Amino acid sequence: MIFTALLLLCVVAFYFYNKNVYNYWKKKGVKHSKPILFLGTNAKNFLMQLSRSEIIEKVYWDFPNEKVVGFYNATRPELIIRDPELVKNVLMRDFTHFTARGFAPDKSHVETFLKNLFFVEGDLWKSLRTRMTPAFTSGKLRAMFPLIVERAEKLEERAMSAVKLNKPIDARDLIARYATEFIAVCGFGFENDALKDDDCEFRQFGYDIFNPPFMQVIQSILKMVFPKIFRRTKYFAHIEPRAHSMVNELQRIRNYKPVGKHDFLDMLLEYKQKGPIEVESIEKTGTDGKALRFLFELDDDLIVAQILVFFAAGFETSSSATSYTLHELAFNPEVQQKVHAEIDQVLARHNNKLSYDAVKEMTYLAMTFKEGMRKFPSLGYLFRECTKKYTFKELGLTIDEGVKVLVSVQGMHMDPKYWDKPEEFRPERFSKEEFTAEQKDIYNAFGSGPRNCIGERLGTMQSLAGLAVILSKFTVEPAANTLRHPPVVHTSDLVQNVKNGIPLMFKERIKHTL
Repeated sequence: MIFTALLLLCVVAFYFYNKNVYNYWKKKGVKHSKPILFLGTNAKNFLMQLSRSEIIEKVYWDFPNEKVVGFYNATRPELIIRDPELVKNVLMRDFTHFTARGFAPDKSHVETFLKNLFFVEGDLWKSLRTRMTPAFTSGKLRAMFPLIVERAEKLEERAMSAVKLNKPIDARDLIARYATEFIAVCGFGFENDALKDDDCEFRQFGYDIFNPPFMQVIQSILKMVFPKIFRRTKYFAHIEPRAHSMVNELQRIRNYKPVGKHDFLDMLLEYKQKGPIEVESIEKTGTDGKALRFLFELDDDLIVAQILVFFAAGFETSSSATSYTLHELAFNPEVQQKVHAEIDQVLARHNNKLSYDAVKEMTYLAMTFKEGMRKFPSLGYLFRECTKKYTFKELGLTIDEGVKVLVSVQGMHMDPKYWDKPEEFRPERFSKEEFTAEQKDIYNAFGSGPRNCIGERLGTMQSLAGLAVILSKFTVEPAANTLRHPPVVHTSDLVQNVKNGIPLMFKERIKHTL
């Protein structure tokens, strides 16, 4: 009898607690869908019926006349922004209010993977960003381009083997293997054979990062729904031990010191060797109002985290963006012909050799890649956490510290309000004559503001080189089992992924000379 009464009391308490929590947006006069107990308005994502990108995009389309829409991720209020000017305010103008991404619910206990540049917050983020920026300069890209060319030539060989067998090849898997080899040699200075070896361990590691076991997915969902109860649960527990082992071995080979290879690992070891690093704080100020100094040291956990994000970002986003561009070209042969013509003309001016300067001259190819990322951005949404109370003056709306702000990149990229016939694949919309200032603000394939993708130029160059090599030798066409609109994997979170890959037919080009 007592147990039944206690159980009833708990149910009633939970009911009123959730009812109060779900009044947040109602009290502020912000429109939102009706939340479900415990799951909020994110139920279809938790039940793995829609990916995180898909459900945010759905809300975007469900409220076409609103500038902002309320959302509940379990019991936590979030705000989806639909207005370009408000997006610009959050990502750029008022960045000091939105410096965090807010991915770790327990700030006192952050797992290793979340200590990387993408997720980390505050002064540590600023310190890492400042130190890592030099690794992605134009000079660095030019210096490593010969390594890109070597990987691209192996990419061509694998594609040619499929052509000879007259069978479709999964473009996504092909580009993932190319990206894996590129990351291994440019990031960590060692060779691997992902383009030839189907059992390549490094390739499998990249796959496993974004394909956790089912129970790991369930535990991650429980952590989001009940963050206090499952605060010690790790999002990336399935790969953390392997990551530590891999990074320790890479460091051991170099005797834990930089060896003059000038790759990403060398840079991190160099910073570690220098000892503590001091920067101006963006979180704390003294009594005089001036920023205090922040001191940090690059320990093993931070090195593992940065290497993981370098690997994950280069592997997954590049694979997604490049393969989807090939997919669109297969269904748009007239665009593919223009790309072929430009590549042929540029390579002819460079003795038919791929080089850094040659790729820079392939402007139509670059527009084609941008158009691919407009239609299917690797990151379908952006997110920032409000770090101090903020007022959207245009709306008279104030949100509290801890509220996450979301931007549906996929929704804005496909909104006819900003793009003429957005379903069409038309690279010309990115030409100087057509690409408007408003579209520049809306196009967020690599994010925007101080927390934009630090590796944008590197990732773009890697993808363009891969596309240039493939399209200089092959024509891509749909295979018998190619879907025009491949469905998204519903369990994908940060990076959008398509189900069952992207099967395409590669056919060797026959170039006629006069």
